[in-house]
Amino acid sequence: MKAALKIQKISVRAVAVPMRRPLVASTGAITVAPLLLVDLRTDGGIIGRAYLWTPGAHHLAPLAKLVEVMGQMLKGDALAPFEIEKKLRARYTLLGVHNIVLFAMSVIDMCAWDALGQALGQPVVRLLGGEPRPVMAYNSKGLGIQGVKSLVKEAEELVAEGFSAVKLRLGRTVAAEDLEALRAVKKAIGPKVTLMVDFNQALTVAEAIRRGRMIDDEGGVLWIEEPIRADDFAGCAKVAREVATPIQIGENFMGPEQMAQAIAAGSCDYVMPDAQRIGGVTGWMRAAALAQGAGLEMSSHLFPEASVQLLPVTPTCHWLEYVDWADPILEEPVRIENGRVTGVAGPGLGMKWNEKAVRKYAA
Repeated sequence: MKAALKIQKISVRAVAVPMRRPLVASTGAITVAPLLLVDLRTDGGIIGRAYLWTPGAHHLAPLAKLVEVMGQMLKGDALAPFEIEKKLRARYTLLGVHNIVLFAMSVIDMCAWDALGQALGQPVVRLLGGEPRPVMAYNSKGLGIQGVKSLVKEAEELVAEGFSAVKLRLGRTVAAEDLEALRAVKKAIGPKVTLMVDFNQALTVAEAIRRGRMIDDEGGVLWIEEPIRADDFAGCAKVAREVATPIQIGENFMGPEQMAQAIAAGSCDYVMPDAQRIGGVTGWMRAAALAQGAGLEMSSHLFPEASVQLLPVTPTCHWLEYVDWADPILEEPVRIENGRVTGVAGPGLGMKWNEKAVRKYAA
C-alpha cells in the first residue's frame, strides 16, 4: 500500500435470508435472518465488507440509516480503524455508544479491517499478528424449544454435519420439560459429543439456581448460557456461585467496557463476545486482553466468518459458535472440517457477496 487509503463512501443493502433450520428460543421464533450488508469503498478501489444481523427485519431501516450517517462523517478520512473508532466515539458521546450506535460502529470497524487486509494482501488474522488455523466449533443452528422427538432427530442431524459439539435451547415454562429435553438430547448424541445449553435470559435468579442445580445433577453439560437477564451482573454472579456447571455470558456485552464490569462482578466462568456488540475487530482485541487478564476462556457469538480470524489471536480461545445464516449471500462460506471451522483463504475477512442471491433476498 503506497499511500494511505481514504474512505470514499459507505453503502448498505438489506436482505432477509430464509434460515435452513428455523430456531425457536425462549424469546420467540426466528425463521429468517435479516442482514444488513455494508460496503466501505476506498479511493483506491478496494471495498471492505461486513454485515450486521438483527432479530427482526423491522430493525434494518434504522440501522441502515445510522451506518449511512456515520459514513458521511467519515468521508475522506484515512482507512485507520483506531482513528475511525476514536472519531465516532467522540461524535456519539452524548447519545451513548451502546446498542444500535455500537452495532453501526462495529460493522464499519470490520469493514475497515477487511479493506486494510485487502490493501496489504493479508488476512485480518495476520494483520493482528496471528496465523490462520481451524477453530473448534459447535453447531448452533437448531435444537430450539420443540418436541422431544424432533429434538432427537435434529440433534443427530447436527452432529452428522461434521460437529462434535452442539447447543440446546432451554427455558420452557416447566422445569421438568427442560430436563426431559436435556436427557433426550444427551442420549441421542452420546457422551463423546460436547453439549452446551442456553436459556436466552428466560429465568429469574432463584429459578436459574434451581434449574442450574438440576443440570448439575444430570452432568455432562459444558456450560449454561445466559440463564438470567444479560445485564444483571450481580444476579449472574450469584448464579455462578451457587451452580457447579460453568456460567457463560457475553453475547450482549456492549463494548469491552461492559465486559470489564461483568468480570469485576464475578458474573461468569466463561465469556463469549459478539462481534457487532463488542466493537468489531478493534473491540474484540480489547475484550481478548480482558479475558486473558482474568483467566477466562473466550468463545464467539455468531459471525463465524469474522470469528474464525479473531479466535486464533485470542489467548484464551475456546469455542466458535457456528451458524450458516449468511451462507446463501456469500460467494464462499466458511468450511467445516472435523468439528472445526476453517476460514476462506484470501486477504481481509474473506467475505464477498453473491450478488445474485443478494438481489433474490433483498428486503
